[in-house]
Amino acid sequence: MVLIKKGAEASLYLENWHNRKVIMKRRLPKKYRIPELDLMIRSQRTIHEPHIIHKAKEAGVPTPTIFMVDVAEANIIMEFVEGKQVKEVLDHVSPEERLNLSSLIGRMIGRLHKHGIIHGDLTTSNMILTPYGKVVFVDFGLSERSKELEPKGVDLHLMKRTLQSTHYKHAKECFKAVMSGYAEAVGKEATKKVTAKIREIEKRGRYVADRG
Repeated sequence: MVLIKKGAEASLYLENWHNRKVIMKRRLPKKYRIPELDLMIRSQRTIHEPHIIHKAKEAGVPTPTIFMVDVAEANIIMEFVEGKQVKEVLDHVSPEERLNLSSLIGRMIGRLHKHGIIHGDLTTSNMILTPYGKVVFVDFGLSERSKELEPKGVDLHLMKRTLQSTHYKHAKECFKAVMSGYAEAVGKEATKKVTAKIREIEKRGRYVADRG
């Protein structure tokens, strides 16, 4: 196994499994938690994530195929998606490709939200652009089911912040294209509501910063 990402919630390993290149996601025990509670949390999250990934696929959003779930060990074995993180390519494609890619991402987010799926970590690191032009959404470890406006706004606010921090040269045009694609998936009225919610969340952030 080769460690490719170590996160606070889980670690990702590249592994050969039955002559197939796969990703193993391992939720390792947390020593600061009571052992029984730790096992329960890791087990619940190990069950929850593949379920959400399957629901996202049903919504028409490309996600990795799940091959095996080991609840006892809190491990998930899933498809290794060939391609590059959107984070690596967004700043280095033509303006037209960048807008098309951003719009595609927006449509995928819209499909998730329309089906009551909140990704929870919408960054360009968690989107893989395949050689065939598909965008595969990965890492649903912080995801949840909700039809409420607030978590949708938070999801998209994080997307906007990611563009501003990681792709600052093109952030404004990219987010506009994301929201245009989002509107194609959910409709204009739903987009107006979530856009207003994003502005509200931004104002809250500025208020907290000013008070600090």
